[in-house]
Amino acid sequence: MTGYASLTGQGFGHSWVWELRSVNARGLDLRPRLPDWIEGLEPAVRTALKGKVARGNLSLSLKIGKDAEAAMTVVNQSALEEVLAQIKQVETAGLEGADLDLAPTTALAILNQRGVLEQATTTDDTAPLRDALLEEFAQLVDSFNAMRKTEGDTLHDILSGQIERIETLNSEATQEASARKETWSATIKANLEKALEGVSTADPERVAQELALIVVKTDVTEELDRLTAHIATARELLAIKEPVGRKLDFLTQEFNREANTLCSKSQSKELTRIGLDLKVVIDQMREQVQNVE
Repeated sequence: MTGYASLTGQGFGHSWVWELRSVNARGLDLRPRLPDWIEGLEPAVRTALKGKVARGNLSLSLKIGKDAEAAMTVVNQSALEEVLAQIKQVETAGLEGADLDLAPTTALAILNQRGVLEQATTTDDTAPLRDALLEEFAQLVDSFNAMRKTEGDTLHDILSGQIERIETLNSEATQEASARKETWSATIKANLEKALEGVSTADPERVAQELALIVVKTDVTEELDRLTAHIATARELLAIKEPVGRKLDFLTQEFNREANTLCSKSQSKELTRIGLDLKVVIDQMREQVQNVE
């Protein structure tokens, strides 16, 4: 099921932006892009997602940076001492009579030497920052699932309408199959009489067997009964408050199987039309089911 949520936060000298999005998939695939310098963040995120999301290709990103106030520079003491030692060496050479025209050394000039000033780094424990991020991550997931619930409610209505359409077509097929029995029996009888004209040695048992085979090959009662059972199962699944996407996906395959058999056994233009209409609705339902968790 598709979904998107974003959240911004600030704390412990940092600002950050969470983004979580998903596209349709048969299973659950999480692709996180998280800073690795925050110890234990990714395992905690994966644990937090368990039970919250069951299906979809999830892309999770966290962009984090230091606040301006926290981005301070400090003096690298070892680099400063090295620069001062070099200055002292040069100045000493001048005092010993070297032909040098030395200008006074300023503090600004020293600070501008490579390596003397550097960005402040922190060796503080990242656990407080991680905990703050995880607290907001829980809110992010709630917002993400709220959007997916809205989409889920819409999908529920769409799938319910498609199931109703399948039920209507199944009812039409049942009526057509019932009405066809009389005309089909008469057609078989007429064709049989025509085929046996002038034949006096036909084996009655053999004829009865062939007639039974024809009836079996053209009887669609079982297919219609299974469609009725599948319709009831689909409605039960839609009423369950838990992930049912995979079950519905399998059920649409069973729907399609019965519709194919109905078409192959129809021996009737009307039944064939109904079977084709069923296949169209079932295919539309199958596409929507891919969006269900």
